[in-house]
Amino acid sequence: MIRLKGFFIFLPLVLLNFPLRHLHAVRADNPPAAGKEVVLKAADISSKIFPERVFFRGQSAPVQFRNSGGVHFADDFYVLAGMVDSSGYSTGIKEKYQAYLLSEVTLEIAGQTLKPGAYGIGFITGGKFVVMDLGANDVLQAASQHDTEMKRPVPLQVLASGTAGSYRLYIGRDYVEFRRAH
Repeated sequence: MIRLKGFFIFLPLVLLNFPLRHLHAVRADNPPAAGKEVVLKAADISSKIFPERVFFRGQSAPVQFRNSGGVHFADDFYVLAGMVDSSGYSTGIKEKYQAYLLSEVTLEIAGQTLKPGAYGIGFITGGKFVVMDLGANDVLQAASQHDTEMKRPVPLQVLASGTAGSYRLYIGRDYVEFRRAH
């Protein structure tokens, strides 16, 4: 009977510890397992890898960490995106500037190349995705898609696409696919 009591005390402790250890293993501050790329959720992104405030077109704006996502590549490089509070910007900039993109690698977006760097990004009317340099100059425009099948859209997220090594950057139901350029 004493052994049985010990078993019932020990078993819940083991079961509670198991998910916590595995959750810790996929956090952004830990490198992914060799040869594995990890899609990062908002909970994985902290001020250790993404700034709390970002500079764009002469102003500093806070990042909404609850609306962020990214990819941590097997070689320890990142692509990160986070929604920003653009309330202090002019209407013309706010229409295009919805999020901040940081990339340590060259990306391919709709057949176009985007060099590593910091950018302002957004989805604009007409089904377009725009990438701007820090001076709010357009660097890249690509056609975006609208995912009507998405059950619960969130303001910003990154998800793996159906093609290996490709990802989708979503703002709401609108998305653009990207992959690391080789």
